[in-house]
Amino acid sequence: MCAYVLVAEDDPKQAELLRRYLEREGHEVLVVHDGRSAIDEARRADPDLVVLDVMMPKVDGLDVCRVLRAESDLPILMLTARSTEDDLLLGLDLGADDYVAKPYSPRALMARVRTLLRRTGKSQDADRQVFQAGDLLVDPVRHTVTAADTLVDCTLAEFRIIETLAAEPERVFTRKQLLERIHGFDRFITERTVDVHVMNLRKKIEPDPRRPVRLLTVYGVGYKLTHA
Repeated sequence: MCAYVLVAEDDPKQAELLRRYLEREGHEVLVVHDGRSAIDEARRADPDLVVLDVMMPKVDGLDVCRVLRAESDLPILMLTARSTEDDLLLGLDLGADDYVAKPYSPRALMARVRTLLRRTGKSQDADRQVFQAGDLLVDPVRHTVTAADTLVDCTLAEFRIIETLAAEPERVFTRKQLLERIHGFDRFITERTVDVHVMNLRKKIEPDPRRPVRLLTVYGVGYKLTHA
């Protein structure tokens, strides 16, 4: 799958390494070295994916993520030398779809890129059905979520969770099961990540996120979607 990838990385050597690996995968790559340029180029070029370093001059990566997510649902893969769980959760809470700690294996990073691009809704599998749970509709082909006839903007990770839950309404999924659906097996990602995504989803699909009626917690187990 050839894609247009915007790389925002202030370290020239890291940026060039990312460029080479992405171009080897067949992607068109644009590299910028500061956060202000990342915002400007994302608005201008409408990339398929942004690979975004957290520590950048002018505007840091977290603020870039906040701005871009407020304007679009383009996939954002964040890179950081910060490896604490709080840093990871902050990035996800701002709308990042995935988060990779430095130092990373370039081959492993390319696998994460491929995974994100597969989740962009470009699948040609027209036979996949629209899932429904009460007044919530999830269309895997069009990559859309509708709640009470209102279109909901979701990040890719949020969409993967809601798609998984909507495919089997009333089934309880553990955090581990949902984590494997959105990030695969990654020892740097914890089950608290799922809680962050669920919290963000509730803000988007629930009439009152503090009293959810669609996406419910099953205490001690995980989450489920209801037919309500």
